Amino acid sequence: MAGWLQGNVVERKRWTARLFSLRVDAPVDPFEPGQFNRLALDIDGERVGRPYSYVNPPQETPLDFYFNTVPDGPLSNRLAALEPGDTVQLMSKPQGFFTLSELPDADILWLMATGTAIGPYLSMLRTDTPWKRFKRVVLVHAVRTADELTYRDVIEGFRDHGRQFSFVPFVSREAHPGALPGRVPAAIRDESLERRVDLPLSPDTSQVMLCGNPEMVRDATEVLKERGMRKNRRRTPGHITTEHYW
Repeated sequence: MAGWLQGNVVERKRWTARLFSLRVDAPVDPFEPGQFNRLALDIDGERVGRPYSYVNPPQETPLDFYFNTVPDGPLSNRLAALEPGDTVQLMSKPQGFFTLSELPDADILWLMATGTAIGPYLSMLRTDTPWKRFKRVVLVHAVRTADELTYRDVIEGFRDHGRQFSFVPFVSREAHPGALPGRVPAAIRDESLERRVDLPLSPDTSQVMLCGNPEMVRDATEVLKERGMRKNRRRTPGHITTEHYW
């Protein structure tokens, strides 16, 4: 099939029973952080592929993809079983517009994700762009249990930016030191998220990117709209940029 190329698995990392990272060497075209590729395997004579965002920044190899396995999923469980030396199919060209280049300027960049949707933000934050464009950067990662707070070494590295960077974890199903409980939309509504970082979340100050669980994206968008924020579109720039992860 035109557009496909072969990648070689160099590492598989198991974070939890259902969360995995797959690192792949492949000669893909240049991409912008926030874009995605498609990983595919030939299964029973059919090429089965799904979109996965780049976690690595463009200047680094191997390519890094973060995903969760789905019970009875035809692809994800097979990807999780790959070993170094195995092969996987990728598209040569990147796809998607969930990128910083699509955002208007603002003082504060809010990056809000659930689960594996933190991936594109880790790619963005390992480039110079957000640190040059925004005075403050807030990364929000919402998970169910504390063991799902992954890529901690990468996130810890962002603290080199000092007060310019804030990280707010959410853990919904258990208490965890330093994490907010509950859901992100509720923390926006009751202003506990703003209090945690001592920053305003308003149309005058902020650009917000929402990525992950469609319910979180939908509910957070509605709460932000109540504050006078609107969806960001090329013809009508706004404050909210979204990406559903399934």
